[in-house]
Formats: sequence, C-alpha cells, structure tokens
Amino acid sequence: MAATASKPMTVADFCTELGIARSTFYDWRAKGRAPRCLKLPNGDLRIRRTDYERWLTSLEDAA
Repeated sequence: MAATASKPMTVADFCTELGIARSTFYDWRAKGRAPRCLKLPNGDLRIRRTDYERWLTSLEDAA
C-alpha cells in the first residue's frame, strides 16, 4: 500500500485527478504554475505525490 502512495503521478494521473486537459498542464508548467516535476531519461514527466500535495496546499493559501 505504501508503494502506491509514494509512486510518482504521471501527467495523465495529474490531469485526471484535477479534471483538466493535458494542454492546461503544459501551459501551467510553462508559466511556472504547475507542481515540481521529475523528468525521466525517456523525457516523460512524473510528479511526486508530496510535491502535488504541497502544490495544492499552496493554492489554498493563495485563495
């Protein structure tokens, strides 16, 4: 169970969880408004669950 919780999210996971389009994610990323990402050697991006949670918290503080 802990392995699933610590497994980094894919861009698709992130978009599905927030109900946004992939293009919105890349727009946010280009503007520096997306959570920190890991870039894998094959170019794919991953988002650590902890970075995602921290990013969501920062949005609550800004609201």
